[in-house]
Amino acid sequence: MVESVFFKLVRVVNLTARPFQQRVGRQHQLTLNEWRTLAVLAAEPGITATQVSDLTGLDKMAVSRALTGLKQHKRVQRHDDPTDQRRSRLYLTAAGKALFEVASAEAQAREAELFAGVDTAELARLGATLDKLIAAIETTD
Repeated sequence: MVESVFFKLVRVVNLTARPFQQRVGRQHQLTLNEWRTLAVLAAEPGITATQVSDLTGLDKMAVSRALTGLKQHKRVQRHDDPTDQRRSRLYLTAAGKALFEVASAEAQAREAELFAGVDTAELARLGATLDKLIAAIETTD
C-alpha cells in the first residue's frame, strides 16, 4: 500500500466523490465540480469565477465548465460587476438554491456516515491540519 500522505488525501477524495456522484449527481444531473461550485456560491454569493477557482482549488477551465452546466440548468446567473464591467458576479438562482438545500442535506448525511467512526477531537485536529496544508499551499503557489 502506498504510504504517501498526498496519495492518501487523493484516495479519500476519490472514495468519497464516487458515491456522492452516484447518489446525488445522477439524481440531480449535477457533476462533482458543479456541486463544488454550487456549494461555494451558496456560501459566498456574488463572487467571481476566479474566486470560485481559488476557493475550490479547481482550475479556471474546470470552473468554466461547471458554470456552463449550472447555467444550462438555470442554477446560476451572472450580474455585471458595477465596479468593473470586465468582471461578473455569480449568484445562485432560486432553482440553484433549492438544489443546494437538497444536495447539501444529502452531502451532510454522507459526511456523517463517513466520519461515524472518528471522534470529535480527531475531526477537529484533522480540520486544523488540513487548514494548515491549504495555507502552506496557497503561500507557495
